[in-house]
Amino acid sequence: MNSIPETTQSLLKKHGYHLAGTHSAVKTCLWLNKSIRNTGACYKSKFYGMTSHRCIQMTPTLVCNHRCLHCWRAVEVPVQVPHVWDTPEEIVKAVFNEHKRLISGYGGSEFMDKTRWKEAFSPKHVAISLSGEPTMYPHLPELIEEFHKNDMTTFVVTNGTIPDMVEKIKPTQLYISLNAPDENTYEKACSPIGNSWENIKQSLEILKRSGTRTAIRITLTKGVNMVDPEGYARLIELARPDYVELKAYMHLGFSRKRLSQDNMPSHEEVLGFSRQVAEVLEYSIADDSGGSRVVLLSKDGGKHNI
Repeated sequence: MNSIPETTQSLLKKHGYHLAGTHSAVKTCLWLNKSIRNTGACYKSKFYGMTSHRCIQMTPTLVCNHRCLHCWRAVEVPVQVPHVWDTPEEIVKAVFNEHKRLISGYGGSEFMDKTRWKEAFSPKHVAISLSGEPTMYPHLPELIEEFHKNDMTTFVVTNGTIPDMVEKIKPTQLYISLNAPDENTYEKACSPIGNSWENIKQSLEILKRSGTRTAIRITLTKGVNMVDPEGYARLIELARPDYVELKAYMHLGFSRKRLSQDNMPSHEEVLGFSRQVAEVLEYSIADDSGGSRVVLLSKDGGKHNI
């Protein structure tokens, strides 16, 4: 039985989300669309060597304990925690089937690169970051392992509010979203359900000893959290990640109901803020992507493919 109400399902489908199993979802992103036509690639391709048309974007749960202003999903629409969770094996099978169904729809396009289209049926990467908070899925370590058994690299993006799960998981690259330099800004930007600020700081400390590739992602929203670069640097220092991604808020999806285009920083503004964080942190700018308004910092100014 599906755990998501039909009205919510319809809303999600309207915005490109497709259910996989009873509580997971998959979506083909803009960059897969571009890559399959050989007209562009995600910044993760430039930064980490990912192949955009061979990447699955999914989530094992649409449930989230944050209601971030910048989020592109309908955070105002509640999603209940399932009574019964699908197994990792069930999720992987459902995600593969739904992803292939979506990819098959490109077959009739005259703009499609046939070689890339065929390659897309054999995905190499999975970004567990579509929506919801993935660490709320109780079998996340096993789900990651199941993808690894299929010779895929895994990218997990978590908000860090469940440190016990953050400590258990070993994806190819582990991200923590850090969207505030202090607790007051956190409350404003993320509207958490419950107070998880100390949990996030604990997760940052876990990241430092995780034994996998690590990154911190900051979504910068003008007028909300694009303040106090020194504060961000102090928190990042708790984790000492391999990489820091600073990315502009983009006026997309349901966030348009909460924010305006004026809240989007330009790429130059993101670069300027990134330089301030890097200087305090003693990191260096490793790369940037103007099209995505994102800057990559690393300890030595280098970057390494997965």
